[in-house]
Amino acid sequence: MPALTDLIEAGRPAEHHAPWRRAVVAPKVWNLAVEQLAGGRWSLLGLWGEPDRVHMALLDEARDIGVISLDCRGGRYPSVGQYHPPALRLERAAADLFGLAPQGLPDTRRWLDHGQWGISHPLAAQPGKPAARSSYRFLAAEGDSLHQIAVGPVHAGIIEPGHFRFTASGETVVRLEERLGYVHKGIEGLMAGAPVDRAARLAGRTSGDSTVAYSLAFARAVEAALGVAPPPRAMWLRALMAELERLANHLGDIGAICNDAAFALMHAHCGVLRERVLRAADAAFGHRLMRDRVVPGGVAGDLGEAGTSAIRSLVAEIRQRFPHLVELYDNTASLQDRTVATGRLKVELARQYAAGGYVGRASGRDFDARRNAVYAPYDELAFDVPVLQEGDVNARVWIRVREVEQSLSLVEQMLGRLPAGSIRADIAAADNVADGPREGMALVEGFRGDILAWLRIGEGGLIERCHLRDPSWFQWPLLEAAIEGNIIADFPLCNKSFNCSYSGHDL
Repeated sequence: MPALTDLIEAGRPAEHHAPWRRAVVAPKVWNLAVEQLAGGRWSLLGLWGEPDRVHMALLDEARDIGVISLDCRGGRYPSVGQYHPPALRLERAAADLFGLAPQGLPDTRRWLDHGQWGISHPLAAQPGKPAARSSYRFLAAEGDSLHQIAVGPVHAGIIEPGHFRFTASGETVVRLEERLGYVHKGIEGLMAGAPVDRAARLAGRTSGDSTVAYSLAFARAVEAALGVAPPPRAMWLRALMAELERLANHLGDIGAICNDAAFALMHAHCGVLRERVLRAADAAFGHRLMRDRVVPGGVAGDLGEAGTSAIRSLVAEIRQRFPHLVELYDNTASLQDRTVATGRLKVELARQYAAGGYVGRASGRDFDARRNAVYAPYDELAFDVPVLQEGDVNARVWIRVREVEQSLSLVEQMLGRLPAGSIRADIAAADNVADGPREGMALVEGFRGDILAWLRIGEGGLIERCHLRDPSWFQWPLLEAAIEGNIIADFPLCNKSFNCSYSGHDL
C-alpha cells in the first residue's frame, strides 16, 4: 500500500512551501490516490481547480498531509467523485467555476451556478456565455404513497438561504436532497489579483461566524508561502481569539438546539452567556466577532489589562453558570426524548466523508487540526478532544458541552502564559516575490471543524489563486443521510445540531 509521500515523490515537485508538499502527478498516480480514497484508507481534505489543473489535498493513514495536482488536457480529468462520493459537490463546483469536466462524474448538474451570473465558468481562462436558466432536476424516489415537501430557499427565521426537498412516506423522511449556492459571493474570483491585505479581509468574510478561523487559516497560508514567522505573542493571541469564537458559537448552538426541541429556557440562558462572550471579545480586541483582528504576520491589536480582566471575568461567569445548564439539559426528560437517538450519523459515513468538528467527533472520528495538524501554541497547551460513538443529536450536543469546558481551560492557560513582545511581523519585505510564485497551505480548527486554505502569491505580492474549504462541504451531505428514517418535524433539530454554513460552502 503506497504512502502519500510516495505519490508526491513520484510527481514533479511544485514551489509549495511549508508545511506540506505539492507535486504534479501523472494520471496513473492520480488514479492510485483515488483508489486509496475509495478504499477508505485515505481522507479527502479538499479538491479545487484552476483553468488548466485540478488539485487534491489528502490525508493518509499515517496522518501525513499533502497535495497532488493533475494537468487537465482539454479541461478533462478522471473523476474522483465517481468512486469517492465526498468529492462529488467539490467537482461540480470546480466545473461551474473553471469549466473543468470530470470524466465519469455521476452527477453533472450545476452546483453553484444557478444561471444568474451573466457568464459561465467565470474563473476559466476564457469564460463562456451565460449558462441557460433551467429548473433544477431533483433526484427521484420511487415507492407507494410517497409525497414531496419543498422547503426554502427562503426560510421563516433570519437564516441563510438553502433549498431542502423532502420525499416522505407519511411523516417519515425517505430522502432529503439539498440545493445550495444561493449565497455565492465570488470570494475566489475577488481574491485573484488582490493584494494580501485585501485578500485577508475577504477571507475573514467567507463565513461570518468563523471570521477568526478563516482569517487565521489565510494568514498561516500566507506566512507559509513567504517564510514569515509571526511573533510568539501574536500566535497566542490568535489562539485566544479562536477559543473565544469557539465558545460563542458552541454556547449559541447548544441553546438553539434546545429551542428547536421547544425548550426555550436553555436557549435564553445560553444566549446570555454567548452575549457575554461577544462583549468580552469587544472589550479585549475591539470587535464583537473579532473580525480583521487576525492578519498575515500577526494580529492587528494587542491585549491590554482591561481586556484581560474582561476575559477572566467571562471565564469565571461561565464556569459558575454553565454546569447548572448542563445539568438542566441532562435531567429534562422531554428534551432527552427529542435529542437521544434522533438524526443518527453512522460512524462509517463520518469516516468516509472526513467529517470535522462536532459532527465527526460525535460519530467516532477522532480528528482535531489543533492536535493532528499541530500548530502553535496548541503544541504547548494541554487539552482533550472529546469523541463519542452514538452520532445522534444528543451526542453532538455533548461534544459541544465538552468543548466549551476545554476552551475555558485553554483560555485560562493562554492568559496565564501569554508571552510578552511584539504582535506583528512585517510581510511587506517578503511579499515581493522575485524568485517566482510561492504557495502555502494551512489547516485550522474552526468551531465547525477543520478549515483549509491554499494559495499562491505571485509577482508584486498579489494573490494569484486562493482556495478556502469550509468543513460544511463534507457535513451537508451527511445531514441528508442523518435525517433518513426520522420524522419531518425533527429536521429543524437535526439541521441545527449540524449547523452547517451556507455562506462558507457557497463561497
